[in-house]
Amino acid sequence: MVKQHYTSIALGAFVAFFAVSAFGADADVIRPDLVGNIKTWLAVAAGFGMALATIGGAIGQSKAIAAALDGIARNPGAQNKIFIPMIVGLALIESLVLFTFLVTSGLAGKI
Repeated sequence: MVKQHYTSIALGAFVAFFAVSAFGADADVIRPDLVGNIKTWLAVAAGFGMALATIGGAIGQSKAIAAALDGIARNPGAQNKIFIPMIVGLALIESLVLFTFLVTSGLAGKI
């Protein structure tokens, strides 16, 4: 439990660190000789962000489904009370992945 907490803090610090540099200024304003380098890092950031969102969404959805199936296995009579909230939760998790896709597409559009 503690190790997972430190991993979350480290990931949050990593994302916060790179978010500041990604949205600091336009590539054309900084220096013309660095524009190609910044565009390369925008492409890397877009791919890395989408990969993180996909992995996080898959882990979240698998944990939600596992918990719902465990609850249904323990109490089959509660299937109707578990199924609908699970579907809503899965839709919300997927919407976060789609939102990340839109943001990374916007980053990739600046290349």
